[in-house]
Amino acid sequence: MRDWETARKNLDRRLNQWRFKERLAVPPKGWVRAIRDALGISSTELAKRMGLAQSRITAIEDSERRSAATLKTMRKVAAALDCDFVYALVPRVPLQKIAAARARVVAEKYLRDVHHTMQLENQAISPRAKQELLNRVMQELMENPRRLWSRDG
Repeated sequence: MRDWETARKNLDRRLNQWRFKERLAVPPKGWVRAIRDALGISSTELAKRMGLAQSRITAIEDSERRSAATLKTMRKVAAALDCDFVYALVPRVPLQKIAAARARVVAEKYLRDVHHTMQLENQAISPRAKQELLNRVMQELMENPRRLWSRDG
């Protein structure tokens, strides 16, 4: 198994638990405010813990609600609230499916170009041969995934 194949499988396994959106729903006032309220920590107390002015906590909570908070800030707030900050990109479907779908698109584009050239030369191929060629090209692309994402495919 190639390194990229192992990496893809390992990431899919690790990220599968996060794939469901309802588990990721952000509370209406944001995570900072939700955790702070649940712990009964005032914004003034959190500001003291972080060495900031109280108005800065309000600004941080507002920036989180607007999806404008920095990762650095969220890590600091999490630490002050005795929490871990978790950051992840969670694929909507397994990575293998994303790669396979891309391989199909790239292979079909390649075969359209080849098929057109062969038709011009009066060398059209049968639907069965075309499907076999598509499968072979997709397999080759999956074995060299960098080709999946190059500009030309």
